[in-house]
Amino acid sequence: MRYIKIILFILIVTSKAYSQQKEKVRWITFEQLDDSLSIKPKKVLISFYADWCAYCKKMDRAVFTKPNIAKKINEDYYAVKMNAESTDTIHFDGTVFTNRNYLENRNAIHEIPILLASREKQPFSLPATIFLDEQFHIRKRYFEYMSPKRLLSVLEQLD
Repeated sequence: MRYIKIILFILIVTSKAYSQQKEKVRWITFEQLDDSLSIKPKKVLISFYADWCAYCKKMDRAVFTKPNIAKKINEDYYAVKMNAESTDTIHFDGTVFTNRNYLENRNAIHEIPILLASREKQPFSLPATIFLDEQFHIRKRYFEYMSPKRLLSVLEQLD
């Protein structure tokens, strides 16, 4: 009987650890965000990236994969990930957004990141992480690589 309890304990502990490792950020699109916000308002985290951005890729590998960060984001936010150079036409909040300059400029920025992640008198830069409240008002914007510790601190501050 004692061995059965020990085996059960080990199975429970390892299965819990395994399930925590599998926790991933549940990324959605702007179209899905539009639907989600109409059903249940919630805070929003938007991560803008580009395929060439090394720090964006590092955040994907080293930050967004952390189980505690993924859990916090999934519980408290709708998480949207968008390629800032996307050429997709996006319908959001009754408006159509496009990348108007993609035929003229190889790295043209889509309208949505320009709207949400532009700064006066500073060039657009990546990675850009934008935090919005339940009414879709910008709370904080970061234009840098954020370590797991830094992002977790920001998430906790914005609670």
